[in-house]
Amino acid sequence: MRPGTWPVRWRLALASAGLTLAILLVFAAVIGRLASDRIRDDFNRELRNAVTTLAAEVEVIETPSGPLVTGPQLDDVALSNEATVRILDSQGRVLEQTRGAGDLGPPRAGIADLGAEHIATARIISGSSGRVAGYVQYARGSHHVESTIERLWLLIAAGVLGGTLLASLAGLAVASRAMRPIASLTATAREIATTRDPSRHMPGPVTDDEVGELALTLEQMLRSLDAARAEREGAMQKQREFVADASHELRTPLTSVLANLELLQASLQQPERGEDREMVDSALRSSRRMSRLVADLLLLARADAGRVSERTGCDLAAIAGDAAAEVAPVAGDRELNVEDGRPLQISGNPDELHRMVLNLLENAVRHTPPGTRIELRLARDGATASVEVSDDGPGIPEAEREHIFNRFVRGSGPADTAGGSGTGLGLAIARAVARSHGGEVQASRSDSGGATFRVTLPLRERSAREAPYLDPSL
Repeated sequence: MRPGTWPVRWRLALASAGLTLAILLVFAAVIGRLASDRIRDDFNRELRNAVTTLAAEVEVIETPSGPLVTGPQLDDVALSNEATVRILDSQGRVLEQTRGAGDLGPPRAGIADLGAEHIATARIISGSSGRVAGYVQYARGSHHVESTIERLWLLIAAGVLGGTLLASLAGLAVASRAMRPIASLTATAREIATTRDPSRHMPGPVTDDEVGELALTLEQMLRSLDAARAEREGAMQKQREFVADASHELRTPLTSVLANLELLQASLQQPERGEDREMVDSALRSSRRMSRLVADLLLLARADAGRVSERTGCDLAAIAGDAAAEVAPVAGDRELNVEDGRPLQISGNPDELHRMVLNLLENAVRHTPPGTRIELRLARDGATASVEVSDDGPGIPEAEREHIFNRFVRGSGPADTAGGSGTGLGLAIARAVARSHGGEVQASRSDSGGATFRVTLPLRERSAREAPYLDPSL
């Protein structure tokens, strides 16, 4: 995962750790260099002080037999500091030295380095003549100094790493705390997006900062969306009620027109009135089709407006059998098989349930070629009853299985025997009836490759009391 895709709190912690690391590296480099130089300077100062003190205590006396060295014992002086000491005469010849002392080279002013040894040299001034009587060489190994400096750098490195780690943790903690209100806003927004309920409220701002301003802005946006949704739902509800009321009112004049046309058709039975009878027959067919369309629209409008029709106890198996008997005369060469099942008692509207099953059977007849086998099966599954209409026709493409339940969607293709004359409301009515009864309808592929429509409805509880409701306005 690239750093650019990390969460904001991780990036803030990384930036804090990087800045802290840069500062600590500069600080460590300066302090480490100054401390190392100070340790080496202190070591060299100790060498100079030690050789100066020793040169003041040692005296070289010229005797007939040669120079004589007087002063402290060199081994005792060198033992305490693990040092090497040599006394030289003015000509650079060794007069006296500690045990195991190696060659320290000729006397040189200041401090000289010989491998790991640091050598300090001081002149011995004769008290009688005031001239240089000899030299003192004082040498010590620098291994303990370098070891001390290495430990110093190790501690500095540990401090830099520890400081960077602490800065990372502190940055992450601060960033997480700072991002906590935003996380709360995000969680609430995600819940609102899932439930599609803009009436919920965003968490109130704790502080008056940028995050608080964001929370107030989101809250104002939600209130505006909620108000717009309420206005839209109100307008749609009024539209549904208008369609339901208009459909209801259209039924009365259509019924009157159908009755008059039927009377007129009956009066035109004479052979010489054949042309008039054809006109009346055409008008009667159109009026009946319009009556069916108004009835379909009324049923859908009632479902949209949430108006519940009267509910009674009924046998779904008997209703399905009646619907199959009604479809059988128009099935033609298609084979219609009904699987007899035991009674399935549900609570519903018999007319609407009959219409639902009838629409599914008519849909199978309409969209399958002659010779097709159509099966109607009923079953019980726990607390639900199911009605299944399947065929071995051309089937339904998977991409259209949900689309076909939309309104005014008409079938097409060589298997459509209706020639596109249907209203496109049959399956929409089947779904509306199923949902108004607490169920659902689904389309799938049958075992023989055709289409299967399966309706599931809740069974009626035997101990439940009937509570029918009839909308007085319908």
